[in-house]
Amino acid sequence: MKNLLQGIKGRRYILIGIILSFHLIVVCKAQIPRDDAWNQLPDILSRIVPPIFLDNYFLVTNYGAVADGQTDCTLAFRQAIQTCHDAGGGHVVVPKGNFLTGAIHLKSNVNLQLAEGATILFSRDPNHYLPVVFSRWEGVECMNYSPFIYAFEQQNIAITGMGTLDGQANENYWWPWKGRKEHGWEKDTPSQDAARDKLLQMAEDNVPVEQRIMGDGAYLRPQFIQPYRCKNVLIENVTIKNSPMWEIHPVLCENVTVKNVTIISHGPNNDGCDPESSRDVLIKGCLFDTGDDCIAIKSGRNADGRRVNVPSENIVVQDCIMKDGHGGVVIGSEISGNIRNVFAENCTMDSPNLERALRIKTNSVRGGVVENVFMRNVTVGQVADAILRINLNYEEGDTGPYTPRIHNIHMTNVTSQKSPYALRIEGYKRSPITSVIIRDCSFDHVAKKSILKNVDGLEMVNTKVNGDVVE
Repeated sequence: MKNLLQGIKGRRYILIGIILSFHLIVVCKAQIPRDDAWNQLPDILSRIVPPIFLDNYFLVTNYGAVADGQTDCTLAFRQAIQTCHDAGGGHVVVPKGNFLTGAIHLKSNVNLQLAEGATILFSRDPNHYLPVVFSRWEGVECMNYSPFIYAFEQQNIAITGMGTLDGQANENYWWPWKGRKEHGWEKDTPSQDAARDKLLQMAEDNVPVEQRIMGDGAYLRPQFIQPYRCKNVLIENVTIKNSPMWEIHPVLCENVTVKNVTIISHGPNNDGCDPESSRDVLIKGCLFDTGDDCIAIKSGRNADGRRVNVPSENIVVQDCIMKDGHGGVVIGSEISGNIRNVFAENCTMDSPNLERALRIKTNSVRGGVVENVFMRNVTVGQVADAILRINLNYEEGDTGPYTPRIHNIHMTNVTSQKSPYALRIEGYKRSPITSVIIRDCSFDHVAKKSILKNVDGLEMVNTKVNGDVVE
């Protein structure tokens, strides 16, 4: 009997060991292996397919648009888009010339196509972006001025062609609402500060979005292009300049292509492309010369981001040029809904006014999980701060209960010619930055030693700083 019990006991331990081993194998396979991460890319790209449009063409001048840069063409754009949509879709064509308009609202199956030499000038009158629409402003849902080009719950939409979208923002229009003297604001003139604080508090208090009415008198600047809850979006070849704030801002979208777009705009919060809580996004062949982050991937802010609770995932950046900006590829700071699976490759970044190449920013008020971020084959001329910057003490700092987690950040074959720092990585003691892999990189003319605080699992593989191998 004793031998029998010992045999049963032994087999039980063996069985437990087999179960634990199997569990560990499953857990390990759930994470992205460091050598296999880029193998996911073809599958992601296979799902990012630009929409195709019928061969129907609707010239805006046939609906009353006048190319003199002074006549209000808002109604002509609206009628042309509606007619195109009602016909099953096609192309609303903007011919050569200057066309002044207020808000443009795209509908399903419509491609807004700008001919070479065509410029759409957006009105500087805020009333031309009313009534308010359902929007997301700095990561918080609200009812605000319509973005200049807006689409809500539409499918198969596009903005294409070799023309220009000019927001006409400057130190006299739109930018002063930021409330900063360097952007034209003067004492006792309107600014966004009070409304911004009010909106953030409404979100914390869980006020229904329909009651968070901004718009007239709130001075929250509209975004330039915002498809909201849309599928199958294409923005290609156009030039965008002089935006009130964020330029291309897909929110809660799926299957988005931003290709060969030129963005030149140096105003406050003039981010180039900000996919937010969106899935399967390709940003390819674009030029960014901006007053803020070139690309900033987001997922909602604080309580409102946690309420919506939709991550940004499967974001691909390829073959882009980054000039001025706070960062080349940036994640955050509106990050409360999490971000994962970001791939950036074959980009060129170079400007004394570009601060970082890869940047992740959050804090314990915003929280969020960032995981699986991969950058390779990126050439950096110079940046004004660090090649890789991870900061968990952004803005409010460590003052909240929502501890962020940053995991699995890889840089491969990234080279730079000049920077104050190679790496600036600062986590929390209770939440260190984990699994940072720097492989086959070379950082030259680095002025200062890297800053590494609360980093667990940093690996420097075949990487040089100022010509010296670091491990």
